[in-house]
Amino acid sequence: THLLSEHTVIDLPTGVVAFQMDTCDPKVSAIAVASGGHIYVYKNMRPFYKFTLPTLNIEPAELEVWNQAKEDKIDMSSMKEVLESIRTEVGESNLSSRSQRFLMLEPEELEEFVHVHKQFPLKRQTVVTCLSTMKKSMAEDDAVSCLVLGTENKDVYVLEPDAFTILAAMTVPSVPAFLNVTGLFDVEYRIIVACRDGILYTLKRGFKTGRLCVELLSQPVGLLRVKNTVVVGCMDQTLSCFSMKGRNLWTIKLESSIVAMETIDITYLGIQLIVIALSNGLIQLYQDKYLVDVVPAEDVVTGIKFGRYGREENTLIMTTRGGGLIIKILKRTAKFDPKNLTPGPPAAQHMKLSVPKKTKLFVDQTMHERENAVRMHRSFQHDLYRLRLNTARSYVKVLTSSLTPVSTGGSDPLKLSAQIQGLGPVFRLRLEIQNTSTDKPSTNLFFTFHCDVRIYRVDKTFIPIPFLAPGLLYSSATKVECVSELGISDVIKVFVLRENEGVPLITAIINMPISEGMMSSY
Repeated sequence: THLLSEHTVIDLPTGVVAFQMDTCDPKVSAIAVASGGHIYVYKNMRPFYKFTLPTLNIEPAELEVWNQAKEDKIDMSSMKEVLESIRTEVGESNLSSRSQRFLMLEPEELEEFVHVHKQFPLKRQTVVTCLSTMKKSMAEDDAVSCLVLGTENKDVYVLEPDAFTILAAMTVPSVPAFLNVTGLFDVEYRIIVACRDGILYTLKRGFKTGRLCVELLSQPVGLLRVKNTVVVGCMDQTLSCFSMKGRNLWTIKLESSIVAMETIDITYLGIQLIVIALSNGLIQLYQDKYLVDVVPAEDVVTGIKFGRYGREENTLIMTTRGGGLIIKILKRTAKFDPKNLTPGPPAAQHMKLSVPKKTKLFVDQTMHERENAVRMHRSFQHDLYRLRLNTARSYVKVLTSSLTPVSTGGSDPLKLSAQIQGLGPVFRLRLEIQNTSTDKPSTNLFFTFHCDVRIYRVDKTFIPIPFLAPGLLYSSATKVECVSELGISDVIKVFVLRENEGVPLITAIINMPISEGMMSSY
């Protein structure tokens, strides 16, 4: 725990990662620190390289104002008015940091600020908001990795590890806050970006813009990938899990707000845990949505990292809000059995219910059922037989009156259905017929109709059906017009016959609705 090296950066750091930048032996990891608009790379505990983000385009009107200030052709009040109008048109983020600072000053400080900075060229620089790594061509732990960073200008860059050139540049609709990278840059990769607008976007190889994946209910405070799922912690004290297609798998409510998140990959047990640091000073460990352990801390933990520390493979290192460092080593005998992860019964289950005492009516009913059990069973059987008899009689009546739309015998097993569409006085009669045979088609069939001509007029009284393939559904339609002015209704019979045969193969009887009434079909 002794301090080995200390380096000062100009601005506050926004991300720190360790990565392998070459294949030289011995393989020594480099450390990349994101600060402001730069990436500082340290190797062997010494500064190695500084990468600067590319400059952005400056608004021509803003550049013209500063050129006039350089030549003393504009006064301070006019300059401030012009810059404020430019900010209204293009937005605060599209101005340079010099103009933003100028608009924040008091009137008596403007002239001195312009005098100090007007001789320097005007630049518009963005800053790094998040930092991660991606394996370049191989997935080994000590393989060469690329740097992946998000900027305040809504860009995501992938940097080449040797020369630190931009290999890929992508954009998302909002400012990135967290990055989660999987895959290889030379093969296939996926970058999940959690943005400040509360939305997760997905970036893939060959894509220039992010695709919307999940809309969160609150802004994210942490983003992790566990197996094939994405776990997000939000400001509303919730922990949610989503599939890669954006489907919500589960959501749990925490007792306090989330400060930091990390994954614990215990190889010899074959499990992955989620570590969450809460603002109340507790460290909670979850497997999926089940809480498996709670570790209290002396102070609020603001940073967590899990991995190898010295000779220990499974070490949890935490930094606290007060500047402390906590190192915890996982016991070699620690086990997380799935049987201990099943959720227990709710607390309400252990509460006694106020069950009322047995009333005299309940006791009398119980005694009545005991004494008359045989008679009650016989009565139930009698009613059941009566129900079955009535059902059989109704079925026989339907068969004998040709009301069934399914033929039960013959060489052509058919199924017929008819529907009336419309409110009248003109209806559309739609017929559907199906050959229910497994291998034998039906040929030379036709539809014909029978109705009271004083009430209805059928447009097509003869509809041929030349061929019915087994299992396929065929539909036909005709127009039916109600010609009676008495406001009455009747039935229309639909027959399916074969040529040169007078007995119908199947019949359907349709109860026609009254004109301008509700539709009905049987």
